[in-house]
Amino acid sequence: MRGIVMWGALLLAAPLFPAPSAQAQDGIGDLLDNRIIFPASASQGAMVIGKVPAGSSVRYGGRELRVSGYGSVVFGIGRDEKGPLQVQVRRSDGSSETASIAVTARDWPTERVNGVPPKTVNPPPAIAERIAREQAQVTEARKRDDNRTDFSQTFIWPVQGRISGRFGNARVYNGQPGSGHSGMDIAVPTGTPVKAPAAGIVTFAGPDLYLTGGTLVLDHGFGISSNFLHLSRIDVKVGDRIEQGQDIAAVGATGRATGPHLHWGMNWFDTRIDPLLVLERGK
Repeated sequence: MRGIVMWGALLLAAPLFPAPSAQAQDGIGDLLDNRIIFPASASQGAMVIGKVPAGSSVRYGGRELRVSGYGSVVFGIGRDEKGPLQVQVRRSDGSSETASIAVTARDWPTERVNGVPPKTVNPPPAIAERIAREQAQVTEARKRDDNRTDFSQTFIWPVQGRISGRFGNARVYNGQPGSGHSGMDIAVPTGTPVKAPAAGIVTFAGPDLYLTGGTLVLDHGFGISSNFLHLSRIDVKVGDRIEQGQDIAAVGATGRATGPHLHWGMNWFDTRIDPLLVLERGK
């Protein structure tokens, strides 16, 4: 592990590692460029940003990761990942090393959600087919792998309000156990403007999905995306380039919702990550 730096911080962002000065002498610049830098540990649900020598190939979780021209890579850690994670790096000179990242386990309390329409908990066959069709469309939008590093921005809150549901917590709907919560719920009034937490491209916009109501997916590059659910209005369309802080939609209570709130979820491809951890990365 001669070239691997295991950083103690939870998450790393590319701006923390400025490119060496053109005046670097005595091989120091080459040494810095040759570093492989990942956190020593990261939490379940985290978005991990690392640094490898430019031109390297990187594999994690059976996937070839995209590498920026500067050498930034990003991936997500699933809710139930145990670790340690193995990130395989092969430099352009043919040398290779593997970074091992410990995974910090989290507690997942149970959240009971009562009063949702029964047909959204146990849908009849025709509705179940519709749900599957709609979710397949959203899943397809999350497969995008653009060479954009919008994910490296310091994310901002899309709305300001009380957190009414946390990522990963076990959900029980009308007394029936469901899967872990896929995002963060923020309780705010209907019509509250939703701002883009980071720049990106709109890859999905559906006003009336059965479970998630008004649904919007914003792609931040390298497989990182945000999704916003239960919207009362969508103000952008597929293909739009969005800048951080731009109004993109309005909060609602559409789909399976018991009151107005914004569900903000994040993904690395099909791996769900915790938006709250992404926000804390900028602190």
